[in-house]
Amino acid sequence: MAVLNDEQEMLRDMAREWTRNEHPVSAWRSVRDSGEPFDAEAWGAMGEMGWAGIVIPEEHGGTDFGWLSLGLVVEEMGKTLAASPLIASALAASAIVLGGSEEQKSSYLPRLATGDLIGTLAFDEGPRHTGLEASTSVHNGRLTGTKAFVHEASRAGLFVVLAQDGVYLVEKGKGISLSKRHLADMRDHAEVDFNDAPAQKLADGGSDLAQKILDRARVLTAAEMLGMCQAVFDTTLDYLKQRVQFNQVLSSFQALQHRMADLYTELELTRSAVEGGLQAIDTGFAVTEAGLLAKARANDALHLISKEGVQLHGGIGMTDEYDVGFYLKRARVLEAAWGSSGHLRDAYASMKAY
Repeated sequence: MAVLNDEQEMLRDMAREWTRNEHPVSAWRSVRDSGEPFDAEAWGAMGEMGWAGIVIPEEHGGTDFGWLSLGLVVEEMGKTLAASPLIASALAASAIVLGGSEEQKSSYLPRLATGDLIGTLAFDEGPRHTGLEASTSVHNGRLTGTKAFVHEASRAGLFVVLAQDGVYLVEKGKGISLSKRHLADMRDHAEVDFNDAPAQKLADGGSDLAQKILDRARVLTAAEMLGMCQAVFDTTLDYLKQRVQFNQVLSSFQALQHRMADLYTELELTRSAVEGGLQAIDTGFAVTEAGLLAKARANDALHLISKEGVQLHGGIGMTDEYDVGFYLKRARVLEAAWGSSGHLRDAYASMKAY
């Protein structure tokens, strides 16, 4: 487990208390039933607490607490399935921090730091993540192409778009149309069509700017998945300790104890990989390798833990009355985001992080 400083411990504890008290899983149920992508009031509270600006420099309105700090917040949000554009917007902000001009930073980062502006990444063009490949093109400052899978698209005011010759910023407006995607997790996803949309290139991040952005997307998504793993494990363990069958508490059966011990091992391995990925970004050491490892480990662990959690709850695990099924549905979407386990392992083995 990572060693935290006082500020990080305070931030983690604040996030834990807020998500438990103000945005538990029941709040996600309310968001789902409302048909809205997220609770706007809760997002405003996150902005007031400074969460949207954790990786934004102080001179542009952020706190610059670093990626491990942001990961701690995202993990706590994953535990309660809190629906918000925090991950997507933080990744958009990081793209500008990494590759934006001073004018672009001054224009967008202060609004992203407060949450007044929501950003998101528009990278993938096919039914699954295949790497940093784009047919999207830009001519005379106008961007044209289709991005098949964009998180938090409906409320985003700024898109960070991967094109053939680099990464561009596109503000929502003329030349952009969205088609909502209905996925198992009931979150905000869309296909986005760009048709001669005005675009600004991020030119200061070097030739590997897109890779740097992708690395951060993988690690931050893995942090959310880690929180989900922990929540499903804790919920399942509590259930086994109180559910009685054959006049015995389920947790007394040795076979179930062994299964939970295996899940705990998976959980702790994932924690090590995710925290290692966050620390790698903060230090700038082997970031791509750490990102591949963290996301692959989170994919495997959450797939197993979410499946086992539903099964160990028995038939009620499949009902809407119990929360554990929500984690399985969200898990299947996140597993596909930014690379499946097979894709990530191939990239790691060849050290080509597509």
